[in-house]
Amino acid sequence: MFSLFLVTPLKLMLLGLVAILGFTIVRYSWVAFSGEADRARFLRSLIMTISAVVVVILSDHLLLFWAAWVSVSLCLHQLILFYPQRPRAQLAAHKKFLLARFSELLLAGAFFALYHQFQTPYISDIVRQTSFAHSSLHLNIAAVLLALVAMIKCAQLPVHGWLMQVVEAPTPVSALLHAGIVNLGGILLLFFAPVLASSSIACWLIIVCAGISTVIAGLVSTTRISIKVKLAWSTSSQMGLMLVEIALGLYEMALLHLFAHSFYKAYSFLNSGNTVNHYLAAKLAGEVKPKVRNWCVALLLSSLMLAVAQWQFAVMTSFAATILVWFALSALIVPSVTAWDKTMLPRLMITLAFAAGLLTLYTTAKHSLAQITGLNVPLNLAADGLVALMFILLFALSLALQYSPHVGWVKRLFIWLNAGAYLDEWATRLTLKWWPSQSLLELQQAQVQMEPEAK
Repeated sequence: MFSLFLVTPLKLMLLGLVAILGFTIVRYSWVAFSGEADRARFLRSLIMTISAVVVVILSDHLLLFWAAWVSVSLCLHQLILFYPQRPRAQLAAHKKFLLARFSELLLAGAFFALYHQFQTPYISDIVRQTSFAHSSLHLNIAAVLLALVAMIKCAQLPVHGWLMQVVEAPTPVSALLHAGIVNLGGILLLFFAPVLASSSIACWLIIVCAGISTVIAGLVSTTRISIKVKLAWSTSSQMGLMLVEIALGLYEMALLHLFAHSFYKAYSFLNSGNTVNHYLAAKLAGEVKPKVRNWCVALLLSSLMLAVAQWQFAVMTSFAATILVWFALSALIVPSVTAWDKTMLPRLMITLAFAAGLLTLYTTAKHSLAQITGLNVPLNLAADGLVALMFILLFALSLALQYSPHVGWVKRLFIWLNAGAYLDEWATRLTLKWWPSQSLLELQQAQVQMEPEAK
């Protein structure tokens, strides 16, 4: 007999993540809103949003999953508009509302196609039958629609603007959104991974679109001064990377990425008030900017570490994943080889030991998560090579922006990136043209009338 809910080791892990983040954000909100008259309203919407996420994770019925998915968005809408007098919050909520309704229609279409294909509304049964089913039109349609829903939920370019403007909402909302809600796109694809893997069209769609979004959003984040906006662009980039990992079939790596990103973003937003103090402390400590030769040394040392790890344990099966870990280890090592003084050797030894520990932890976690997900698909070598080239391009352009800012093409690239690639302006105009927000227009008119009085 089938049930509306299903508990698996993967879902238990995700529930643990939701419980930790939910408790932390609720506790933070209880203290942060102690002077607010509407604290009860905020906490009520926050708890309802978290509860809806729990239902999404536990659902094993297409209709229940869809209803919970819609509920998450509607509850989040109330949180974004907690301060309705802010025009940017109104704009973000309006764009998010329209995109959410569109993605929910796409999700309904995907579920209808899956039901038509397998004649069952139970997700576990659909996933089980997909492993033995041949590729068909309905299966391809469902996979493409699921890919589009995931990219919209993960704020991929060009529908990313609402995520940047949500920083107008209270800090706990940003923490909940960036550490949890946007991850639902990746969770959706992990739950329906066999469906996605059955369609090469859907996989290539994610690899190209999310890969480009990863590169552009990652570069744009380096041009931002505002801490929250910088973190928002970083989220769009990291979500794109997670989607690419899922499309490549690196499910355990995507799940590890999901957990690490969730904890990091929750901490970053809830601790964003201390970022200025950390920046000033680094300046007072005489922070030294790494030179190109320092990066070369770090890249060499990290490549040696990876070579030893691969020789002993064969940890890397994807070229793109190897490039990503290589750059991550290099970024960790480069500060220790920046200052060539008498303390460099012990500092370098400590850093290398720490890097070796992280690499060991990564290998262990990757192996354990592979057992939990229980998913395994052949690696597409062409797609893997393309993603690796994207990572190399991202790294090279980041260095160019940092070390050659006065070169002509780099200056033009910086201006383009600093404008957010001009994509959100286009999306905003199109959104307000197709479906104007009356409350937003009234709010903007009231502000225009107040400006002469203020002067």
